[in-house]
Amino acid sequence: MSRIVAVSPHLDDAVFSAGGTLARLAAAGHDVLVLTVFTGSVDAPTGFALACQTDKGLAPDVDYMALRRDEDAAALARLGVRGEHRGLLEAPHRGYDSPAALFAGRREDDDVADAVTEAVRGRVEGADLVLAPQAVGDHVDHQVVTAVVAGLADPDRTAWWRDTPYAVRHPDALGAPGVAGTDVAVDVTAVLDTKAAAARAYATQVGFQFGGPEHVAPVLAELARAEGAGRPVEVLRAGATARAMIGTLEP
Repeated sequence: MSRIVAVSPHLDDAVFSAGGTLARLAAAGHDVLVLTVFTGSVDAPTGFALACQTDKGLAPDVDYMALRRDEDAAALARLGVRGEHRGLLEAPHRGYDSPAALFAGRREDDDVADAVTEAVRGRVEGADLVLAPQAVGDHVDHQVVTAVVAGLADPDRTAWWRDTPYAVRHPDALGAPGVAGTDVAVDVTAVLDTKAAAARAYATQVGFQFGGPEHVAPVLAELARAEGAGRPVEVLRAGATARAMIGTLEP
């Protein structure tokens, strides 16, 4: 049984982006762990960080991240994979004070990369397969995770997913420069419904990200078919060993 680690910036990224691949790897008998980095709660969020929860209809005194951690546990259970939360703070709690700031590159005073390195090193090093985001969409938290994984993981054993829903909004967007490998397409026809059910478990997110729970399955299915020219797939950029392991999932 191979040890597979998917490093997810936020509580939903791995499922939205590579949920079908994760489900298929688990069904094939592999030990699949989704390690999510930015999952920490804040006692009294303010400003933009507070708006990120109140604009979803949640009261200021609600522990927003606790809700999201519970959603993540339910989603990963749907896929049949394990999860761990590392408890670092999302960008709005690190001085990024607007939606535009999240996509304008890393702040000079943001030294979170060192903490991310320590948070994921023990799981990434020595894994048989590592999955991580390409940083399509340029969200700063994704950029940090991508750079850290690129520095830690064996590129031969790494596969990079196309960040969703950014890949829906910007289908031609490129990932970070450190993302190397050759594209491989994983057929997700048999697990599209499972992926959609897992994605809908993120109830606090699907309104903003997809326009409501009823749109999750159609949006994910349309993206999968577009990526595979009609055949529903998830496309990952992978090193040779990673590509060979993922290739065993082909029907």
